[in-house]
Amino acid sequence: QVKLVQSGGGSVQAGGNLTLSCVSPRSYKSMGWFRQGPGTEREGVASIDRNGDIVYADAAKGRFTVSLDKSANTLYLQMNNLTPDDTAMYYCAADPFASAARLITARATSDLIIWGQGTLVTVAS
Repeated sequence: QVKLVQSGGGSVQAGGNLTLSCVSPRSYKSMGWFRQGPGTEREGVASIDRNGDIVYADAAKGRFTVSLDKSANTLYLQMNNLTPDDTAMYYCAADPFASAARLITARATSDLIIWGQGTLVTVAS
């Protein structure tokens, strides 16, 4: 079974920065980051595809930067100026067929998406 291995995350004060990483054993059409806060559904944060197209959720625009190292099949999410509202479990995702625009709208129940194990980000006020 293909696994995406995540690293990074942790606890920071509001205004702090964190970087998440996700290593894939192979390349995919698109990869992205999702998050799920307490009592909420998993939502897309940012996505990128091998054409270089990038899509951000409104909450991430201007603060988060997604990037993909194609040679290493490694996805990154640089998160700046974090707020308590960013507290959530963050998941890496990969899709063999979807564009970045399509991936970011995907549901957690999608049969096509491969998920990372999740990493907790906690932002204290």
